[in-house]
Amino acid sequence: MGAAAQSETVWLQVEARRSVASASEAARSYAQDLDNVTGFSLGNGFYGVALGPYTAADAQALSAQLKAQGRIPQDSYIVSSDAYGQQFYPVGTGVSLDAQPLPDGIAGPPAEEALSPEDIAAAVEAITQSDLPEAEPPEQDAAAPAEPAPEPEPEPEPEETRAQALASEDLLSRDEKRELQSMLQWAGFYNSAIDGLFGGGTRGAMSAWQEAKGYEPTGVLTTRQREELFRDFNAILDGLDLATVRDDASGIQMAVPVGVVAFTEYAPPFVKFEPISEALQAEVYFISQAGNEDRFFGLYEILQTLDIVPEEGPRERSGSTFEIDGRDAERHTYIRAQREGNAIKGFMLVWPAGDEERRSRVLQEMQASFTTLEGVLDPGIAPPDEEQAPDMLAGLQIRQPQYSRSGFFIDAGGSVLTTAEVAGGCREITIEGAYDARIVHSDPETGIAVLRAAQPLAPRRVAEFQTSVPRLRDPVAVAGYPFGGILSAPAMSFGTLADLRGLNGEEDLQRLDLAASEGDAGGPVFDGGGAVLGMLAARNEAEGRVLPPGVSFAVDSGAIIASVRAAGLSVQTTDAFRQITPELQTLQAADVTVLVSCW
Repeated sequence: MGAAAQSETVWLQVEARRSVASASEAARSYAQDLDNVTGFSLGNGFYGVALGPYTAADAQALSAQLKAQGRIPQDSYIVSSDAYGQQFYPVGTGVSLDAQPLPDGIAGPPAEEALSPEDIAAAVEAITQSDLPEAEPPEQDAAAPAEPAPEPEPEPEPEETRAQALASEDLLSRDEKRELQSMLQWAGFYNSAIDGLFGGGTRGAMSAWQEAKGYEPTGVLTTRQREELFRDFNAILDGLDLATVRDDASGIQMAVPVGVVAFTEYAPPFVKFEPISEALQAEVYFISQAGNEDRFFGLYEILQTLDIVPEEGPRERSGSTFEIDGRDAERHTYIRAQREGNAIKGFMLVWPAGDEERRSRVLQEMQASFTTLEGVLDPGIAPPDEEQAPDMLAGLQIRQPQYSRSGFFIDAGGSVLTTAEVAGGCREITIEGAYDARIVHSDPETGIAVLRAAQPLAPRRVAEFQTSVPRLRDPVAVAGYPFGGILSAPAMSFGTLADLRGLNGEEDLQRLDLAASEGDAGGPVFDGGGAVLGMLAARNEAEGRVLPPGVSFAVDSGAIIASVRAAGLSVQTTDAFRQITPELQTLQAADVTVLVSCW
């Protein structure tokens, strides 16, 4: 039960520290000299050391006497019970929430002198004879006891002198001084090194902050002023409820904004914390799995295919760590992972775009608190998912292209011939889903385009274009990806050559008696011996015309050869007709055909 339950008692707060360890050490130190030392969470990562609880009058008397004796800081002040959360000191002992008696040797407030009946009568008579306007007296229940007079509000404690502020500042650790500089920097008053050394730059920043807040610009922040700066610095985190979460299953401990996300499930390699309301669509994932360097690099690659990881933004990877900072108009996703021996651990923070100040502060807290423990997430910790799909990773949607088409290698340098569809409207084009590609030749009239990957590709086989005229009704086959990237190899569709021209007599088209899918467009059309008769054209069903499903068209090999050679590209040709088995033809087609995706 938190301290907020007893609003009639107050506490004398003497310290506020940034960590539980530091606050506990301070509490133990005070407890050697003082009674009723307690410690509570203040929220937003701060922890307070206090004395109490006491009545307001007793607390004020205690404060004055302890300050006069130099036993507590001069800017110690009285706070209500509502300011405190979870108790952390004393460890394992509940603190009484009833007002405590003052310690021995501490004089209580002077007792108020009781009024005699004669004094009360005289006071009533004075009020009766006054010039106040008459008012109807309220009806009162004669049996009801009189309400006690409210206790007076404690007077504000005096501010520390500059010498006292310097003395309290000397008690700060080097890390606490760095943190103070960081907060002054955040507030816009400090722009020098975060080194924990209070030189002219830091003193000037303190003076500027004090002046902006209406304080005397002494260049030394008092304890109370430092706490005010802390509160301002952390006000942006109000409602996020950052709390340390320890998950032994994954071997990870870290601060998590439990006010906006909550644990939902284990989905190896993730521990998922998903949004608890529509107000803030944030997500947190612990990442934990066993793996060597190859698996570590593989995780780096596959995380970038997730739909919640934008493609834009910096990426860095070494042999033992990687960082991904993806950004777009909808979200900002940060991922960090590290490999220690055979354990891969990290985290992912997904935050809505446009809320950068809160996101960066939360990320800062998560990075500073990330701690690895023993063990990694057991792949069998989650039950089998009945709704598993090839486009999902641990229940997360893998980013999908706008559309996918087919293509095939036409030279040893890895140039890929495909449909001209990809030449317009694609922000990014990939080959085999892994290699970024650019257009090196486009011929909208013929309906073809040639791609080249950003990195050199070494195809196992390249197309050999047929230059002889094929015979009608000869068998043909198309290799392509009718289902996008779901299948890892191209599918074969078999049919026959129905006409050497298009429906309107186009000489650069061939009509096929063959059922093909949209994803097959751009794929090679083979004759019975494995030579390429042409490229499967995209279906053109403009003006409401719908072709029968068994009718397809191919761009003739002669038109392709002329177009690519005019662009300075070379291709291999043959004029021989051969016959090979469908099984061999399928193997050869797999070597030459590739998936082309438009993103």
